[in-house]
Amino acid sequence: MSHTAVPVFKLYGETRHWPTPDLLHCESIPERSRLHDWRIRPHRHADLVHVLHVTAGSVALELEGSTRPLQAPLAIVVPAMSIHGFQFSPDIGGQILTLAKPLVERLQGLLAERAGVLDRAAAHSLTGLEAASRIDTLVTQITAEYRHPAPGRDRLLEALTQALVVELSRCADHRVLDGSRSLRRQHDRASQHLTNYQALIEAQFRQQPSIEAFADQLGMTSAHLNTLCRRLAGRSALQLLHERLLLEAKRQLTYTNMTISQVADSLGFSEPAYFTRFFKRLTGLSPREFRQRQPEP
Repeated sequence: MSHTAVPVFKLYGETRHWPTPDLLHCESIPERSRLHDWRIRPHRHADLVHVLHVTAGSVALELEGSTRPLQAPLAIVVPAMSIHGFQFSPDIGGQILTLAKPLVERLQGLLAERAGVLDRAAAHSLTGLEAASRIDTLVTQITAEYRHPAPGRDRLLEALTQALVVELSRCADHRVLDGSRSLRRQHDRASQHLTNYQALIEAQFRQQPSIEAFADQLGMTSAHLNTLCRRLAGRSALQLLHERLLLEAKRQLTYTNMTISQVADSLGFSEPAYFTRFFKRLTGLSPREFRQRQPEP
């Protein structure tokens, strides 16, 4: 399948922006797959990581051009940019956790090499593993906390997610499904360039450098950078920068008391009016309208 034929989604079947300012999304596997007759066709995400905890049923996992039949219980890790698809059995059970890039980067900073498990496409059998019950408990706790918010929710979700990543890394150390090496994402030169570009965005998005300036830092032309981003991420280099700006704007409008003008200034916009036009173009709402729609903390 050609790169251009593989759709890039935020969540499967959705082309709108990340639905909330939260950096974690949680839902049951049947919840979405049932809508698509249990078949999730090959696609990829530029800046999301999936962790599937499969507790019942079976799945034919398509990952980077390889297909394997797998049986519960297992954990599947799908890194950003990995082409993946699923054919689930109707009796499938379990949860899918989706981690946005800023959360993954925070976990990498906290857990160092243990967070490397999120960079490797793999399926881990949980049969007979002592960690299986701990993973089941952690996913159950994450799901409950996600669906029923309470004071301290963000801190608890992050702590539980840290613990889950550590347990997954131990599974990777202990046992990797036979043949899963062929499922691991190929870190070719182009994907490394994209990873480097996303790291530059994370470090510099508040200054809003030009795409030419980003390209210079990567040692390539802006045309090459744009071609690479469109081929691997399905968006232009500028769109990737704008998506990170938009996510930060949503978080500040939701979780802080900063004025619209202060948010605009913190994100490198020369005028609040320019920020308002930017935000409305990407969301259909003005910053004030977006803030008014957020629930009271």
